[in-house]
Amino acid sequence: MVVTSVAINAYQNAMAVRRKAVDNTVGNALQKPQAPVQEFKDTLKDSLRNVNEMQAEKKMMIEEFATGKKQNVHELMITMQKAGLAMQMTGAVRSKLMSTYQEMMKMQF
Repeated sequence: MVVTSVAINAYQNAMAVRRKAVDNTVGNALQKPQAPVQEFKDTLKDSLRNVNEMQAEKKMMIEEFATGKKQNVHELMITMQKAGLAMQMTGAVRSKLMSTYQEMMKMQF
């Protein structure tokens, strides 16, 4: 029958398209990332550098406000909050790293 073969051909074509899409998805998932993954120590250094820059910016803005060079209180407060939150987060990460290190030192190999 002609109707049956058309239906079978349509089904086979749809399955071929689906199989190709799945193969492409799996192939893309198995490929290595293009950019090299940054090491933990580099990520930590970058984060600490950013926190240090925020603290320096906060200090500069406080001095500028105190000397009267800038009158924008809103920017000063936002900068102070950003620097404060960054420092709190750094302290939390440090505490977590230290507790993890202490737990690892307790392990027996």
